[in-house]
Amino acid sequence: MGKNKLKKFSEVEQMKCVFQYPFRVLEEQGFPMRGQWNREYFHNDNPIVLELGCGKGEYTVGLAERFPDKNFIGIDIKGARIWSGARQVTDRNIPNAAFLRTSIELIPFFFASGEVDEIWITFPDPQMKKVNKRLTGTRFMNLYRKVMKPDGIVHLKTDSPFLYKYTGLMTALNRLRMVADTADLYASPEGAGDILGIRTFYEQQWLDRGLTIKYIAWHLDHDTVLAEPDEEIEPDTYRSFSRGELQMPDML
Repeated sequence: MGKNKLKKFSEVEQMKCVFQYPFRVLEEQGFPMRGQWNREYFHNDNPIVLELGCGKGEYTVGLAERFPDKNFIGIDIKGARIWSGARQVTDRNIPNAAFLRTSIELIPFFFASGEVDEIWITFPDPQMKKVNKRLTGTRFMNLYRKVMKPDGIVHLKTDSPFLYKYTGLMTALNRLRMVADTADLYASPEGAGDILGIRTFYEQQWLDRGLTIKYIAWHLDHDTVLAEPDEEIEPDTYRSFSRGELQMPDML
């Protein structure tokens, strides 16, 4: 492990906006702020929004700065990735953003039932061969239900035609109520909105190559017995970029 990564791990451990608990501690003692994030950390009653697989936290930081009336928590298993966003939150003294270093599967240990209002899934691995690892699959939808308010909103932003098609099929089959659905975000009215107008360097690389960003969002009810679509989907044929720095579009 490089010295730079070790330095980041050490700094992350000292940052008050970052929370990381070994699974053994969670099992034995639980997470002390579970159900108390608003009272104990944010000190307000504003809605809580999670960014799953947040990477460097571009969206967590960008959304928190744009929407001070909501609280944003970025979640990733990689401490060296979280460091970048946590450094910005610390240096800029952003009060409505935090980071949680953990596996997504463990979020019910950190959040109580109904504590989360929205979930953002930004450019995840489409997991074309493993549906049980797909963050918009029914396994994860049932996991999100454990922490979300009834009819909370799930957002997906992706460059993957495969994941976009799969997610559309999944939501349609289960009759989940749609909020938005576009295969070309920045050519649609939705792309001009404050939230969706945030772009990363990663996204801009695809746009510069003439490719499109897809966006789909839906309400996740707590009653539907979810089923997996069985339609065959053509796999992606390109290689993905790694994520980079946040950029704002010129039109905003």
